[in-house]
Amino acid sequence: MTKTFTLILACAITLTVKAQTTPTTQAFGKIDKADLELKSCDFEKDANAMILFDKGDVFFDQQYNIIYNRHKRIKIFNTNAKDEANIRIEYYSANREEYISGLQAQTINLNNGNVEIVKVDKKQIFTEAIDKFRSAMVFSFPNVQAGSVLEFKYNLTSANVGDFPDWYFQSHLPNRYSELQTTVPDILYYKNLESRYQPYAVNKGDAGGTQVRAIANVPSIPNEPFMTSREDNCERLLFQLLSIRGVGAASQNFSDTWTKVGTNLMENDYLGGQLGKKLTGEEAIIAKAKTMKTDDEKIAYLFAEVKNAMKWDEHYYKFSDDGINKAWDKKTGGSGEINMMVCHLLKKAGVKVYPMIVSTRGNGKVNPGYPNSYKFNSLVAYIPVDSAKSYVLDATNKYNLYNQIPSNLLNTFGLALNKDANSYEMTFLQNQKAVRHFVLVNAEIKPDSKISGTASLVYYGYKKVNAVEKYKTDGEKKYIDYLRDDNNSMKISNIKMEDMDVDTLPLKQSLDFALDLTGSDDNYIYFNPNVLGAARTSPFLSVNRLTDIDFGYRNGFTLVGAYKIPAGYKIESLPKSASMAMPDASITFRLIIAEQNGTIAVRYVIDAKKSMFFKEDYPDFHEFYKRMYEMLNEQIVLKKS
Repeated sequence: MTKTFTLILACAITLTVKAQTTPTTQAFGKIDKADLELKSCDFEKDANAMILFDKGDVFFDQQYNIIYNRHKRIKIFNTNAKDEANIRIEYYSANREEYISGLQAQTINLNNGNVEIVKVDKKQIFTEAIDKFRSAMVFSFPNVQAGSVLEFKYNLTSANVGDFPDWYFQSHLPNRYSELQTTVPDILYYKNLESRYQPYAVNKGDAGGTQVRAIANVPSIPNEPFMTSREDNCERLLFQLLSIRGVGAASQNFSDTWTKVGTNLMENDYLGGQLGKKLTGEEAIIAKAKTMKTDDEKIAYLFAEVKNAMKWDEHYYKFSDDGINKAWDKKTGGSGEINMMVCHLLKKAGVKVYPMIVSTRGNGKVNPGYPNSYKFNSLVAYIPVDSAKSYVLDATNKYNLYNQIPSNLLNTFGLALNKDANSYEMTFLQNQKAVRHFVLVNAEIKPDSKISGTASLVYYGYKKVNAVEKYKTDGEKKYIDYLRDDNNSMKISNIKMEDMDVDTLPLKQSLDFALDLTGSDDNYIYFNPNVLGAARTSPFLSVNRLTDIDFGYRNGFTLVGAYKIPAGYKIESLPKSASMAMPDASITFRLIIAEQNGTIAVRYVIDAKKSMFFKEDYPDFHEFYKRMYEMLNEQIVLKKS
């Protein structure tokens, strides 16, 4: 246990004891004046808003419908929290399997010492259809200002006993008190998956099956560089139905294995039932694919056909809404429909392919020890080539490569659905090879404190995908701004791009550049040789870290530069060659610099041996990045002779 973690835990215990001496929740509409006068969060002073309390109560009616009552109260400290007034509650509305009732919402203000309540007009509460299966109840609070308290409550009824609501104690806002009460009948057995580092302020149960668990003074989870989803890092309670107890043979088990989960999905009309649907005009496409000699040629061709033919509606979904044939005719669809088309065409062309359900990085990671389909939010095509090689295809992004796992799936699990072999296996999706980025600079330093030269940049893999997407989406001018990294002293011209559309080759770029060396004077020239290379500012400036770091892939960066010294100048100060590494050697950095025959040669090399780093190791990680960026930004000083 690190010192940082111990300190956080000790503070959490102290704050929890304090919280237990104050009211935790209150009845709807009843509020302490002190909460209306509250100016800041006691345990997170810079918060723009906080949750005063969030209370959930889950129980069952006589028909074993799940009843989920939720009551939440939010305090607004300043206008930066105005978006907290917009509420969106999503639910599974197909066949009225879930529905919301009893919604009440109001804004509470203190006006000249008097409590003023403005209720949300029911005419301003809207039900939005997300797709064929899901809906959202949407509304906004009126009269929101600094000091307001926003309060709402609702009931969510679910006809599916397997749809027990998960509970997140933690969110993007600090939470003074978060409580979940559950009452479960004896005949139902749910597995709990618990993730927390703070002690419970309340943890009690009774013989009737009621259990109350609460945490006080829960810190927010901020957006941090290279984090995955917030949900992955939150303190939480997840629930999975394992069995319904009955008498003798009446007992029934549910989704306690991935095989059961996969079998149910392949028997679903909106997933497994779509994979054999014929697409209009598919005969010509399949016939052309069959003329190709290798599977790789077929895969690349059919993947490109679907990417070019279909427009993604920007919805991740593992099912088909109206059928893949209708989506094909409309030329637009969700992720599930588009990638089912890829599966269908590849299989018709003789390629061994299976659908795979996945959860994107932004949606959160699936726990392999927690078999259920609810956490997955999308579908891709999966091609196992051999024991060491496989392809994962997602045709929703036109810049994805057929031979590279999509970046938004890296370091996540996917469930491959092989119905023919009755095989349903969880597969970890990772890229084990370093993704390289090379920069070659050849430049001349001028006596008037300017640099001019040429550069060649080579991007592989994900770096190529990102660069090509930026170039084609934003245009050349904005792409040049991206290369300049907001350095207004640099001008880039004559940029040439090669092999943008060849999946098997890296992206090659050549360009001319000119750089004004600001800060120089009549006697000295100052310049940083890290030109067009690594960013000038570390993304890890914060001293503390609450979430794990997940780059997705291993980074490999090399810059080789040659800078000709102007006549009449000599080197006054030259950075020293150096190398350093993380304590476990997971990242190494080398700087090699020397002068020879009037030219300064420099080489920077960054090599990461892994892509994920735990928050507990952040002190070492932060110190490494701090020192590395100090060396990346160290200047060379030339003095007039």
